[in-house]
This record gives sequence, structure tokens and C-alpha cells, in this order.
Amino acid sequence: MSSPLAERMRPTSLAQYVGQEHLVGTQGALRQQIERGLLPSLIFWGPPGTGKTTLANIIAHQSNRAFYTLSAISSGIKEVREVIDQSKQSGGLFTTQNPIVFIDEIHRFNKTQQDSLLQAVEKGWITLIGATTENPSFEVIPALLSRCQVYILNAFERKDLEQLLHNAITQDAILKTKTIELQETEALLRLSGGDGRKLLNTFELIVNATPEGEPVVITNDSVLRLVQKNTVLYDKTGEQHYDIISAFIKSIRGSDPNGAVYWLARMIEGGEDVKFIARRMLILASEDIGNANPTAMILANNTFQAVTTIGYPEARIILSQCAIYLASSPKSNASYKAINKAQQVVKQTGDLSVPIHLRNAPTKLMKELGYGKDYQYAHDYAHNFVFQDYLPDELQGETFYEPSDNPRENALRDYLKKLWGERYGYEIIRKLEN
Repeated sequence: MSSPLAERMRPTSLAQYVGQEHLVGTQGALRQQIERGLLPSLIFWGPPGTGKTTLANIIAHQSNRAFYTLSAISSGIKEVREVIDQSKQSGGLFTTQNPIVFIDEIHRFNKTQQDSLLQAVEKGWITLIGATTENPSFEVIPALLSRCQVYILNAFERKDLEQLLHNAITQDAILKTKTIELQETEALLRLSGGDGRKLLNTFELIVNATPEGEPVVITNDSVLRLVQKNTVLYDKTGEQHYDIISAFIKSIRGSDPNGAVYWLARMIEGGEDVKFIARRMLILASEDIGNANPTAMILANNTFQAVTTIGYPEARIILSQCAIYLASSPKSNASYKAINKAQQVVKQTGDLSVPIHLRNAPTKLMKELGYGKDYQYAHDYAHNFVFQDYLPDELQGETFYEPSDNPRENALRDYLKKLWGERYGYEIIRKLEN
């Protein structure tokens, strides 16, 4: 019995590797590290089917290093320690030829399991390569994360997916014996969701469904007819996953608790990760509600902590409470717009000098140079405020934060107007009398 098409087409060199040009293209940072043979410990973060495992294997092959694989699903501390002991025996300490230990789905390792890797990584006994579909900032302990370089792998683009199909048709020993015509590929590419493995598996399903000896003609209708019988209602890694979370977020942003709860139910029934849902609500609480209701972010953060501890099925109640609260809250994206504008100004103006009165003066020389001179300590003045400049000279009067029109931020606008007068152009909102 032959291996699945995706496995048969797995690249063994960078020359065969498709996609992730920002990492392994001619000027890619990772390619340069591989070619020099100077690799730090790495974490590959990206959706399923984007080549994380393949890339780890290629790195091991091209660097001629010993290669050990662990799965976070089936391996415990005992297995980790055994691999580390083997690695110490097979590689020289503090050399560029340290063995590579690849851990798939490293986000599934608990804190104790991740702790068991720390010394080996720190001492240079191994070069760790971890693969994760979850944000490593949330799922990998800080001590281990600080010792690893994180590289983000993106879902395959259309040209990459088309290249994978072309390679399969022209290079696979089995497919080369068949007559295959790609009349339409939109449905095939869309169903893949940017997942290369899913694309090739779906493609193979369609090829195998064609009677032996007959030409394989790929059309949108034929793909949908065959694949619909083999797909679940809610695909956590496919297009529907992104469509439903989009509908959920937009319902909350649009202040519709009913729409929010419906799309939440769709995700829960589909088995969506509670942390994924809670994380998106935490982001929204700041991006779309912000200072219109600062309590929203506190509730969203507590929701994330709670559902992480409790899990399904009870987590659904907490998620529902939070979603309804966020949808029913007043909305403001003023903080989101403020940081966007500020970052754009920084990119345009570069590293403007810090005004001398705002500079730190930890040494005698700095004090003699005037660092911190004439700085006025706000708490020494009435209402804990004194009028002075806090922006570089070139940006005086530039306004980044524009309060939105809601009760809390209108109050903030009035307060800032009283403090700063005409400096930032804040105008007091006059309420019309009934």
C-alpha cells in the first residue's frame, strides 16, 4: 500500500520546498542560517499544512545532524529526557553540530514538560525545533521562548497551491501514469484553506474516485460533489473556520448580542478551541471597545483565564456571558487608531530626539549636559498637572488620540480640553438640552 500523496511529495531539500519565501527564499533569513550551519533553537508557528515538519526535516538533512522527533501528544518527560541523553552522546557540546530535537505540537507540552527542555537548550546539548499552530506567546513558557527564534509560516498562497498541484502531477510516480486535466481549480484551492497537505489529500481523493483508465478531469462541480461527503460541518483549520470567527467578531463589533451568540454556538458545536475564542474576544475588547468601557477588557481577560481552567462544557456559559457583554457595550476604536497613527508617524519621521527635559540623568555627566533639567514633576502641581512638552519638537501639537463619541470618552475629551486648552484641538462636547 502506497503512502498518501502528501507524504510522497514531501520535499527533501530547500530547492524542492514550495512557499514561505520570506523565510527560505533567496534572501530569506532562515535560508541564510541554514546555509551557514549556524542555527539557533527555533519555533515554527503557523497553520496546519504549511510545511513546519518538512522544514525541520530539511534543516536536519542539509546540516547533516542527528535528528530526533518527539510528538507532544504521545511523549512525556521520560521520553524527553531519553532523547536529551541520546543527543548528549551523539553530538559535541557547544558545537554547530548539536543534534536537532524536533517536537511537533509543542504547545501541547505542559509547563513541567517544557521545563525539562530548558537546560538542554541553554547548555547547547540540543538544537530545539518546535512546531505549533498556536501563538507561542501564550503556549510556550517565557524561559523557553526567550531561548528560541520564532519564525511565522503563512498559509499557502494561490500560486504556491497551484505549484504543489503541478509538482504532484508531473513528479509523483503514480500520478504521472494518469491523464489529469485541471479545467477548474477554484473549489479545490478554496477547500484547502491554504493547507498544502489538505490540498494534496483532497486532490488524491478525487483522482482515486475516477475509474481506472479514464482521464481525471478536475472541475469545481466534481470537486464539491466528491468532497462534500468527506468534510465535516465545521472545519477548524479551513475557510469556514475563518468565516465564522469573522462573523462572530463583526457581530460583537456591530453590537448584536444575538448574532454573537449564534456564531459562538456554531464554533462550540464544531469543537473550536475555547482559548482561540476567548483570545479573539480579548483582542476585540481593546480594539473595538477600548476606553468606551475599560471594564470590557478586564472581563475578557478573566474569561480567557476562566475557560482555560474550566474547559468544555461549562466554558460555553462563560464565553456566552462575555460575548453578550462585549456586544452590548459602547464601542470605540480610538485607541486602535491612535497607535496606528503613532506608528505611521514614527515610520515617516524616524528616531526623533527625546526633549532634553524628558531624558533620564543617571550619571553626573548627563546632569552636567542638562539631561532632565527643567523637567516639572506633575504631582507637585495642582490637580497633578503642569503644562509642558512631552513630544519631540517636530511633533508638537500632533494629536494621536481622538476620543470617540460615547459617555466615557466624551468625559475624557472634556478633561483633556481643560488640561491642554488648544494644544491638541480637543473640543468640549456640548449636550443639547431637551
